[in-house]
Amino acid sequence: MKKILIINGPNLNLLGTREPSIYGGSSFESYFNRAKESFANDLSLSTKQSNHEGDIVDFIQQAMRDGIDGIVLNAGAYTHTSIAIRDAISACNIPVVEVHISNIFKREEFRHKSFLSGVCVGIISGFGLESYTMALNYFNTKN
Repeated sequence: MKKILIINGPNLNLLGTREPSIYGGSSFESYFNRAKESFANDLSLSTKQSNHEGDIVDFIQQAMRDGIDGIVLNAGAYTHTSIAIRDAISACNIPVVEVHISNIFKREEFRHKSFLSGVCVGIISGFGLESYTMALNYFNTKN
């Protein structure tokens, strides 16, 4: 069974209450519980969230030590600012799928640039919490 870690960055702990017109009205916890049930036969899912850049770097580095097979990463605003997270992805030798709940290309111009995309296996953006499901499906079907 593949071990997949979902990492969420700043403000994603507020899903369900934060700008529901952009991010929807469902909490990540309720989504995660449904995803664990849906993928129970194929993927072992765990999740971590932090509002702090260094914690996210630590999560990625710890994933290597824990034998994680894939990472789904929504780095939030750090997507557009963090070279440290980019370097951690480059160093980890674990496939990472970058996800965004909203379509970052329909939002403010500063959100159009991702420092992470170039070192991730792919990017999924704009499908709400289903963006995570699409990333999990990638890992579920990848040999």
